[in-house]
This record gives sequence, C-alpha cells and structure tokens, in this order.
Amino acid sequence: MINEIERKQIIALVKREVVPAIGCTEPIAVALCVAKATETLGMKPERIRVQLSANILKNAMGVGIPGTGMIGLPIAIALGALIGKSAYQLEVLKDCTPEAVEAGKAFISEKRITISLKPDIEEKLYIEVSCEAGQDRATAIIAGGHTHFVYVARGEEVRLNEQAAASREEETDTVDLTLHKVYDFATTAPLEEIRFILETARLNKAAAERSFQGDYGHGLGKMLRGNYEQKVMGDSVFSHILSYTSGACDARMAGAMIPVMSNSGSGNQGISATIPVVVYAEENGKSEEELIRALMLSHLTVIYIKESLGRLSALCGCVVAATGSSCGITWLMGGGYRQVTYAVQNMIANLTGMICDGAKPSCALKVTTGVSTAVLSAIMAMEGRCVTSVEGIIDKDVDQSIRNLTWIGSKGMNETDKLVLDIMTGKN
Repeated sequence: MINEIERKQIIALVKREVVPAIGCTEPIAVALCVAKATETLGMKPERIRVQLSANILKNAMGVGIPGTGMIGLPIAIALGALIGKSAYQLEVLKDCTPEAVEAGKAFISEKRITISLKPDIEEKLYIEVSCEAGQDRATAIIAGGHTHFVYVARGEEVRLNEQAAASREEETDTVDLTLHKVYDFATTAPLEEIRFILETARLNKAAAERSFQGDYGHGLGKMLRGNYEQKVMGDSVFSHILSYTSGACDARMAGAMIPVMSNSGSGNQGISATIPVVVYAEENGKSEEELIRALMLSHLTVIYIKESLGRLSALCGCVVAATGSSCGITWLMGGGYRQVTYAVQNMIANLTGMICDGAKPSCALKVTTGVSTAVLSAIMAMEGRCVTSVEGIIDKDVDQSIRNLTWIGSKGMNETDKLVLDIMTGKN
C-alpha cells in the first residue's frame, strides 16, 4: 500500500509535470528565458544572444509560434523580449497581439538576435540568453527542465546560481516509482485528491475541436474526420481516437493560440496521454471516476518512464505518451494490473526506436501512429496476448523492459540524434 506521505509526493509530482502550455515547449522555453533576461536587464534589449543545446535547437526549428503565423526561434525570441512575462511560465507569450508580432518582425530585421549551439554542453535541455543594452547586460540560463532557471545575473550581480544542478534533471522531491506503484496509486487514491487531472481532458479536447474548425498543419485530424473516416476506417471509437489526437497536435504544432495540458515538458505527450483515454471513456459510457483514474494511470505512467528517459532524447515522445494511454485504455476495458503490464510490453516491442526529428506539423503523423498502436496493444492485452521475454528487448519484468526502452532512447540513440541534427541543419 502507498502511505499518505508517498501519496502526497506523487500528487505533487503530477502537478509539477502536468501543466498548461501554449505552443511547442522548446521555443516557448527559449522565449521564457529571454523574458527573464529582459526583466533582469530592466529595459528593452538592443542585442540578444541565445546559445542552445542541440536538442532544444532541433525541437525549435520547424514549429509554429502561437499567435504569429510564423515558424521558428527568431520570432519567439523577439516576442519574449518585447511582451513576454516570465511569471506566465510556459504561457509566456499569451499576451501576444498583432502589433507585437509586427514589432517582433522589425526586431528580427534589425539583426539584433544571434542564435548558436552551445559548445561542449552535455545537458540535453539547455538555454542560455544574454540581453544587452548599451553597457548593461543580463544573463539567464534554463537547464534540466523547461521552466527551471539555474542562473540569473545582471552585470556582476548574480541573483541565482544553481549551475551545479544543470548537469542533471531539475531537483525535486524524488518518488521511487514502479509500474505497480503507478497502477496502485491511480486506482486507489482518494478521488477528490486526483480530480484535478480532469483539466487535461477539458484543455486537450478543446484543442482538438479547435483544429476541426480551421486549417492547421497537415490537417490530419480534420482529414480523418472526413470521407476517409466513413470509407476506410468506419465511424468508430478507434477512428475518433485518431482524429481527435492528431487534430490537437495539428493545432498545436501550427501555432494555434490555445493552451494544451503538457506532460513532462511536452504538449504532444500531454495530448497523446489524454485524448485517447477521454474518447474511449466518453464513447463507452464510463463514469467520471473511471475517467479520472484512467487519466491518472496514463499520465503517471508517462511521468514514470520519462524520469529515466530524460526530458529530451532521440526517441520520439509519442512512444512514451502512447504507452501511458494504452495503460489507461486497457484499464477502462476492464483490465487489471497484469493486462496493463501486457499493454506496456506490447508497446515497447512495437514502437521502440522511432526517432525524434524535431517539433513540427508532421508530429501529428507520429502521434497518430503512437495512439493507434496504443489501442492495438490494449486489445492484445485484453486477449491475454503479450510479447515475451524471448523476443527482442522485452524482459519478463515490465520495469526492466521500461529501462531497456529508456536506455536505448537516452544512450543508444545518441549518435542518431547527432546525425538527425546534421541532416536538419545541412539542408540547402
């Protein structure tokens, strides 16, 4: 049994990791760091120098910035300086207006922004911003987490210095999770203590519905709701899971000015952990309590896996997020802990190795692949079918299988990560 202290620690962990975000979290984290440096400077900067880890650069190159109709880092940096408020955290640009966008474009055209890779940095999530005006300079550094400031200074005055922690994930009260503990917490915690997870359903489903009203990204969600839903897949729970999940991703990656509930620093992970569970629950007449517990099982599974994988990696986050939603769907289908472990094993056996090549509109395709596999894995689990330990990277212990997945993503795919960035930055 989980004691009260541990239960409170897990709730605090979920509340830290499942938070609202507007726009892709990598460029938004850069904008947040710029906003903090600008506030520390105390005036509009004349020059902004941004140094980034390779994974931040990769995830910020090709994604839409909310409210701008533009793609990439320069406009996020300019708006971070002009209208960003660090108190808003990952909603730092929510005060964006058309006038601010025009001012941001002018700021860019004046060649005031310099962006480069930070040399010799091991931390995969690292953002360093220096803002200058005349002889004054302010510096802010985020590392280890998308909102985790480790250094803030104005001139020689150091206002924050936690750089010793920059080589690891942000310091928090650690919780020693296992999949069984995740399952026990989600299925037994007092309902009122975990009801807050319902906000993920409201925000992320609203993002999907917004996408159906417009033309975002590759329009995958809207496309799947059209003729193809009727002629190819049928009007089913499965097709609705795919269209709603990909639709929310379409809107987010295209830069729609609408918040989503993120998980472990990623909006797409939050979407993929939420919407399949919500659609399945709603269309199968599940109770509010069942929805709450299934959502908590999904989101906490993602948090557990990401703890050992890291915030950013060469492994696409949809692999982890869809594993969470597969657990939630399996439980809603009537599965117990054994069936949930089967779902996880099936997911790891299938999707391990899917690369992350940055945040961009085509992420909707990968998200759809992930959640379709989540449904398949849940069905297999409920039929008592599970990939066995004589097959590939699967271990008889599900927690070891999870570690095998995260070792591949965090260590084995490092060379892949470098090659992906070389390809992305070497295009003509």
